[in-house]
Amino acid sequence: MAAAKSTPTDSLSFCLAQLTAAAGEGLGGRKDTATSETPLGRALLALRTRHVKAAGGIERFRARGGLRPLLALLRRAAAAGPAPSQAGAGSAPSSVESAASSGPAPSPGSAPSAASPATPSPPARLRKTLDLALSILANCCTEGACRAEVRRLGGILPLVTILQCVKTDSIQNRTARALGNLAMEPESCGDIHCAGAVPLLVESLTACQDSQCRQSVVRALRNLADSPQHRLALAQQGAVRPLAELLAAAPDPALTLALVRALLELSRGCSRACAEQLSLGGGLGPLVGLASHPKRAVREATILILANLCAQGLVRPALGNAGGVEVLLGELRRRRGLNGASPASQQPLVRAVCLLCREAINRARLRDAGGLELLMGLLRDPRASAWHPRVVAALVGFLYDTGALGRLQALGLVPLLAGQLCGEAGDEEEEGREAASWDFPEERTPERAEAGSFRSLQSWLISEGYAAGPGDISPDWSPECCPPPPEPADLTSPTSLRTPRALRPPGRSPTASAAEEPWGREGPALLLLSRFSQAPDPSGALVTGPALCGLLAYVTGAPGPPSPRALRILARLTCNPACLEAFVRSYGAALLRAWLVLGVAPDDWPALRTRQARRSQHQHRELGEMLLQNLTVQAESPFGVGALTHLLLSGSPEDRVACALTLPFICRKPSLWRRLLLDQGGLRLLLSALTRPAPHPLFLFFAADSLSCLQGLVSPTGSPAILPAIPLDLDPPSPCLYEPLLGPAPMPAPDLHFLLDSGLRLPAQRAASATASPFFRALLAGSFAEAQMDLVPLRGLSPSAAWPILHHLHGCRGCGAALGPVPPPGQPLLGSEAEEALEAAGRFLLPGLEEELEEAVGRIHLGPQGGPESVGEVFRLGRPRLAAHCARWTLGPGQCPRKRALALVGLVEAAGEEAGPLTEALLAVVMGVESGGKGPSLDC
Repeated sequence: MAAAKSTPTDSLSFCLAQLTAAAGEGLGGRKDTATSETPLGRALLALRTRHVKAAGGIERFRARGGLRPLLALLRRAAAAGPAPSQAGAGSAPSSVESAASSGPAPSPGSAPSAASPATPSPPARLRKTLDLALSILANCCTEGACRAEVRRLGGILPLVTILQCVKTDSIQNRTARALGNLAMEPESCGDIHCAGAVPLLVESLTACQDSQCRQSVVRALRNLADSPQHRLALAQQGAVRPLAELLAAAPDPALTLALVRALLELSRGCSRACAEQLSLGGGLGPLVGLASHPKRAVREATILILANLCAQGLVRPALGNAGGVEVLLGELRRRRGLNGASPASQQPLVRAVCLLCREAINRARLRDAGGLELLMGLLRDPRASAWHPRVVAALVGFLYDTGALGRLQALGLVPLLAGQLCGEAGDEEEEGREAASWDFPEERTPERAEAGSFRSLQSWLISEGYAAGPGDISPDWSPECCPPPPEPADLTSPTSLRTPRALRPPGRSPTASAAEEPWGREGPALLLLSRFSQAPDPSGALVTGPALCGLLAYVTGAPGPPSPRALRILARLTCNPACLEAFVRSYGAALLRAWLVLGVAPDDWPALRTRQARRSQHQHRELGEMLLQNLTVQAESPFGVGALTHLLLSGSPEDRVACALTLPFICRKPSLWRRLLLDQGGLRLLLSALTRPAPHPLFLFFAADSLSCLQGLVSPTGSPAILPAIPLDLDPPSPCLYEPLLGPAPMPAPDLHFLLDSGLRLPAQRAASATASPFFRALLAGSFAEAQMDLVPLRGLSPSAAWPILHHLHGCRGCGAALGPVPPPGQPLLGSEAEEALEAAGRFLLPGLEEELEEAVGRIHLGPQGGPESVGEVFRLGRPRLAAHCARWTLGPGQCPRKRALALVGLVEAAGEEAGPLTEALLAVVMGVESGGKGPSLDC
């Protein structure tokens, strides 16, 4: 089979030569009568269909210099058109025809004369030439190197001129396609904007009827929206409304996809102009409808457009009316339900839903559509912690929606808000003024002239306390930038005037205080908590462990002065009689005292947390004392007495223990606390609960503090059984009476020796030993065989344990021998020689020695060198007098609260299941009726 006949257009050199010649002669050229086509037309057709589309063809075309003559050809076509002011719709063909007849070449008459009816007219041929040239240029501009060279050769302005002059759909289509490809480069995009192409593209979009042409124009507009400045310029030049109108006309699927992609780019960082045009163009309803489009690309782009539009307050009400609230909530719920869905895919939807909460009409829709549950799910999700501040700020919109607040409280909002007070700040960007609630539209006053409506708003703001004076308000005021009005004081409480100085500075009115009140990151959460605290009975939500811990952590841990609103919340709760039982049940009063008065937070127990020095501990103590005084007023009122009596006598076991523990903190009337704690068994109930599982993490700390407070109430001047400290190094020792028997020449000579298990022989006097103890009297002077022996064995005694016994038998009292078997602090007492000596003293009927040994143990382990960890070790010896010493050390006046609590922990661990001895020892110390010998030094 013969090979196909080659033609001149198969050569790229031939095509480039024709293109170069045409660029110099003009667009028409001479016709080839054999083919009824000009050589330029055949060259352009070959370039478009074969050379440029071949692999590497665009690069070869650019490398051979084809772009310069191609742009020169287009430039001649642009220069041949009429001036922009004379151009109009439908005028392009006549202008091109006149340009062809006159000819741009230097020699006149280059344009052909009128052709015969059988051949195409010159305008048609010229339009075809221009169509092919633009198609080649658009194809070449798909590569970055060609786009850069076209910009360098100044090819943008001719395209804009052609777009203005030639109104044929095919020419507009290819010109827009070329501009869209060039706009993929940021530099070229800026040049296209500067050349004024945007209004021409908008005009072409509204004038042309061809779907392909519209898609090219839409794509060009989308590529031109590559930066915030360019997006704003497009919106200000009216590029958004035609797109919205086309979308509302239900175009074909390909054009629909192009439109939503363009609107997505234009709505990024949505400007006011963009939102207004999209709304005026009727695009909101179609966008909401397209959110359920079967094609995923259309559906996702539409969802993001709706989310972007929420940044403009003026369009949010209309968006909600169109069904946008339900659409966005449904999509956010779907994405949160997907396993492995990235937080980045949820971020724009979370932002949009939060912004929708700024208008009342949308809040109602969101509440009815289950949006509250969705927002609460976000607050509970630790992966969404960056959005928590935004969500809390959105929930402030429901501040006066009683039904929504009830639902949020039931869903557990209050502890989450309390946890937000000291949380990390999110990374969310600040919203602009245009995102403010459209329930309070911005009042525009030209040249800042105050209109009558603004003056009336100004007077209302001053009367309501939003501002202190006219100078604080500008015509551009918005509620989003103003702190809420001051909260009314609780006038029903007798302690409503007991507010700290930080809450109500002297000499300042409440209005001025509110105007200066800080509004930090924690402001929205505090405002919601304050709203909850104003309920008739807020105890179920706010007087709980998590809520109180969050408030106290914020008050004591804020980097700067805490917001006065937090102090008012605490004061309001402690002044509310309905909260009294909740403070008792939740150990809230004990927590207030421990955290604010004593400075021990839950994180500081049992190990002290490393932290910076608190600069305002004195203020915290004042606040804690004020709050406890408020609770005292409530507890000593007739209502409070009845409530506490009911709790102690008829409450659950846990409530009875909590009531007994709390009473010393909030009851100062002797008749009340004596009746409840002593007469009705509250104290024994608390002591018996010490060895049971703790109902609160700080229960033993609270119990130690409570017992110490109760001891102070019973004995206001201090316990008389506690003796002043006597340091060991200053205690004068008594003379030793046994030492003369130990020398080489003992005086008097010993008449008896005791033989220990180790073989050691200890000298003794028979008469002195028999007189000191009934045991030794019967052993040495009775009818036993030992009475006739000079070497009497003492079984089960080590030398260290026998040493204080021999000293005691010979009359030594306080010579220091009792200190010998006692180990130093930090070493165990169980199994030690001290325990052996105590056991031997009891076996040998030496009560005086027992007391002396117990005093020695107390002086060493419960003295200046001892610590709370020694208390449990001493108690484990099981000696009643030592148990009393341990109780005195633990509850002693002036004892460090932390050491007191640690000592009680050691006592409880040492007591184990045998709670009786510990209960009796603590009860005796608290009541001041303890018995026994002289107590040891109790300073620590």
